[in-house]
Amino acid sequence: MTQHHAIPPLAAACAALLALAAPAAAAADDYPARPLRIIVGFPPGGATDLVARIISPKLGESLKQQVIVDNRSGANGTIGADIAAKSTPDGYNLHLATLGALVISPAITKVPYDPLKDFATISMTVQLQNMFLVHPSLAAKTIPELIALSKQKPGGLNYASSGLGSPGHLAGELFKTMAKVEMTHIPYKGGGPALADLLGGQLPVFVAVISTGVPPVKAGRAVALAVTGAKRSSALPGVPTVAETPGMKGYEASNWYGMVAPAGTSPAIIKRLQGELHAVINAADIREALLSRGIDPDSSTPEEFTAYIRSETAKWEKVIRAANLKPN
Repeated sequence: MTQHHAIPPLAAACAALLALAAPAAAAADDYPARPLRIIVGFPPGGATDLVARIISPKLGESLKQQVIVDNRSGANGTIGADIAAKSTPDGYNLHLATLGALVISPAITKVPYDPLKDFATISMTVQLQNMFLVHPSLAAKTIPELIALSKQKPGGLNYASSGLGSPGHLAGELFKTMAKVEMTHIPYKGGGPALADLLGGQLPVFVAVISTGVPPVKAGRAVALAVTGAKRSSALPGVPTVAETPGMKGYEASNWYGMVAPAGTSPAIIKRLQGELHAVINAADIREALLSRGIDPDSSTPEEFTAYIRSETAKWEKVIRAANLKPN
């Protein structure tokens, strides 16, 4: 008899616990119930925006919800990253994070978010190289010729990047250190304006994201001296890597973007998004759209992506210290 009396309180407690758990389970089960947004820290027309716009329609199809690209540009992507970090962690706010915003800027200056603590990593998305682009009138058509030309000029040549602390800027600084040349960095407010000045002849060298450089190179309006990754790009297979130059063995300055959400987003939602992103990034049409622009599709687990961010932070902090980079 007493045993029968003990059951109702236990059953009541279980029911109460189940009632508490139900909304969380339901939230994950009916997710997504409304459109999602991908916050991009750069203006339309740049490489980050391009990648977000290539993958968002397909991701929307698989999630059966619209996925909107929300451009919040400024400060080398850190404004967008900060907005993302402070967004509601409900699975509807995603951020296409960059090497610049998660690794380089935090190593140069104080940013209003913690790159590891304030985000839940979902998956690596793409790897993309930079490239050394020059105006066709420049008397250097190879990296050895560029090194020789820089050494002839006091203060070296000017080179542009899409901004202070951008991957192109760091690729240029690593190049200067390894090639033992002086070159003066000219930061622009994005790849578009820098490319316009290079094509207009106002600028001799631009270390550009590969997707920015491929169209003018193919049109014969700019010359690609080299790509900055570990291997040649399938988009421009005839263009060597910087590391193929004698004395530059081991040079590598790749760029990457990966998907994150604000810290505190449900692990079940992160797992769902990682699976959907993996399928989208590896879909034949998406791969073709990316590869044709020199962008390499790349997916990972959240844990792999977190470990990669840590290793990249260690690598680039050394370059930043050696170049004595300071916020402008």
